Amino acid sequence: MAHVMARLAHEWRLLAGSRLAMTSLVLLLVLSALSVSSGILEVDRQRQTIARLAELQHQDTDAQERKHVRNGDAGYVAYYTFLGTWDAPSTTAFLALGLRDTAPYVLRVRALALQAQLHEGENFNPELALPGRFDFAFVLVYLAPLFLIALLYDLVSSERRAGRLATLQALPYAGSGLWLRRAGLRALLAFGCLVAPVLVGAALSGMPAGALMTVLSAILAYVAFWSGFSLIVAVRGTSSVANATALMGCWVVLTLVLPTVANATLANAVPVRQGVELMLAQRQAVHGAWDLPREEIMERFFRNHPEWRDTGPLPAGFHWKWYFVFQQLGDESVAHQVASYRDGLEARQRWTERIGWLLPGVGVQSVMHRQAGTDLLAQLAYQHDVAAFHARLRSFFYPYFFRDMAFTSRDFAGLPRFEPSARSSDGSASSASLLWALGLAAALTLWLAVIATLTLSAAGRHRRLR
Repeated sequence: MAHVMARLAHEWRLLAGSRLAMTSLVLLLVLSALSVSSGILEVDRQRQTIARLAELQHQDTDAQERKHVRNGDAGYVAYYTFLGTWDAPSTTAFLALGLRDTAPYVLRVRALALQAQLHEGENFNPELALPGRFDFAFVLVYLAPLFLIALLYDLVSSERRAGRLATLQALPYAGSGLWLRRAGLRALLAFGCLVAPVLVGAALSGMPAGALMTVLSAILAYVAFWSGFSLIVAVRGTSSVANATALMGCWVVLTLVLPTVANATLANAVPVRQGVELMLAQRQAVHGAWDLPREEIMERFFRNHPEWRDTGPLPAGFHWKWYFVFQQLGDESVAHQVASYRDGLEARQRWTERIGWLLPGVGVQSVMHRQAGTDLLAQLAYQHDVAAFHARLRSFFYPYFFRDMAFTSRDFAGLPRFEPSARSSDGSASSASLLWALGLAAALTLWLAVIATLTLSAAGRHRRLR
């Protein structure tokens, strides 16, 4: 053991003398720390926004009560009162912000048609969302492989160029262990530069131990994959320039080209209507209801909701129950499209995870977003919570509309309050399968790297024997 530690200490002294290696490690540590701190600040900002929403909600409710309680008309209350819903960030969200960068995490809804309220937040300039958010997932998936390439691409070629390769292979301790020890030390230091800020962020945010272990396992597997891949090229290549060119080409293909092609193929294979299209279809149905006979609208509603059929008939002129009925019918008219929309998005998510079995970059990103609760499934779960709350809101107001009940100050106190469902992000079977795939890819590349170093050592022994 002491002999091994002495050799590692010797390799560390050699590594410390390399300006490129030390600069790469320090820069990787700085970028990791910046991404983690940026993520923590963004999550804190979102939590503060949610806290301010609760305070503003209380003020708005008080203002609506003072304004509408005198006439006791529940319709005005239902029309003008917005109630807050929110999707609080998880303790792991600082590592991978995912869809929280573009999708709304706060929505104020009222008893009108739901789909327009759910999807009107999609009206943003796509160019503003194109650069994405600088978070730890970005550093891990796209930048960490570049640093590993910089640390390993000339592991052997630099010794050959300096004329030391033959001497190294002639030494008693030469062999595959020399190159594996050097590569392992560099990979371990890169892993430490990535993990150290994550551990600090996990302690500050109170990340659960299960989620932390999953994240660390994903980082380790991804670092091992790119370390093994870089070592294969380094020991089998010729010149440093050729090695760097080959590895950079592989990085472009594996992290940029293939994921983009896979995403485009998936979009064509599993077409999904945009949420804005659902919003427009629902609004068209609602606006068209103004031109239909009121009795026809009420009869359509009673067919699916017979519990309200025996209430009083519509009086002459405008009535709130007719207005809110055709708002609900607008939602029901696109219910099939909404179901297809969700099914299509969930199918895309499943296929994205399957692509992650083959592309480590996609796989590790999916694991990070799943753990952080910032992926598509988490966004759909939030929309489901909003829809459930909206259904409670309608159920609360309908007795006032259909039975002409007066709305009092006591009824304001009984307004429904949004309660997000408890969602766990660390027990996902998809994360487990992706981790197994990442581990298998890492093990395969490391095994091939060992074979490559053994081949190099055998060639060195053959030259010595000659």
